[in-house]
Amino acid sequence: MTSHERFVDGSGGAGGPTAAEHGAVRAGAGGASARTGTKRWLVALDIDGTTMREDGVITDTVAAAVRDAEAAGHEVMLSTGRSESMTVPLLDTLGIRPRFLVCANGALTLRRREDGSYEHAHVEQFDPTEVLQTIHGALSDAAFGVEDEDGHFLLSGNFPDDTMTVQGEHVPFEQLLGVQATRVVVISPGHDTEDFLQVVERMGLHKVSYSVGWTSWLDIAPEGVTKATAMERVREWLDIPRSRVFAAGDGRNDIDMLRWASTSGRGVVMGQAPQDVVDAGNELTGGVTDDGLAAALDTLPR
Repeated sequence: MTSHERFVDGSGGAGGPTAAEHGAVRAGAGGASARTGTKRWLVALDIDGTTMREDGVITDTVAAAVRDAEAAGHEVMLSTGRSESMTVPLLDTLGIRPRFLVCANGALTLRRREDGSYEHAHVEQFDPTEVLQTIHGALSDAAFGVEDEDGHFLLSGNFPDDTMTVQGEHVPFEQLLGVQATRVVVISPGHDTEDFLQVVERMGLHKVSYSVGWTSWLDIAPEGVTKATAMERVREWLDIPRSRVFAAGDGRNDIDMLRWASTSGRGVVMGQAPQDVVDAGNELTGGVTDDGLAAALDTLPR
């Protein structure tokens, strides 16, 4: 964390479309919420390891804190590496209906329609051919997944049995090349996370943005696209000042978002996060198993 670090208990320790064009009803141009009179914050929440435990559970304590923050007038939303189909269903569990959602590590931003469904507000894509060939040549036992803007996965290799695998289509590696992708996922069971990070960094993937998560899991996004770039776009659409942004996360794909929030607002790092993630934020809360997100959200203005 930076020199202005703080803990949630209070102890020391770009131009784009207007909000009107995106169906966002402004509340006093970044001022107080029309519902509560509270100066509203833009609240960006990572899902896995932040809002949701590793066993897939969102506790009642966390869900209640998320709903309370929205009820107080804050713009509470999810900002995740997950695809659209793995993100939208969680809104029912949380009991919120945000105006925007950020998926695929910033490559896809969704906007809520009047009927409550979501449509694509902004999409970033890239041709993953070069990076796929580079990694495929260096990691012979790796498995690859390519996600398009509709959340459809093409998979090559052995992936764990999860939602992505169930919804994805298994194809030969060559069919992944040339697809317009919002995200590429690579897993390498033969490496632990730190070894995998070193291998990937030696490849010099300068033409794409990448982050390494749990269990040697690599997310690759279009060049310059992160959760932070998407959140800054949403912030501008909603016309909320940078001093009132709150972002919470725990993984390396959250580093840019945490730095973005920490510059003028609050970058809250979960207690179980690795040190390089902790360094990106300016606040530290409890771990996901201790409902650390709820403790942080409870400090927002009411």
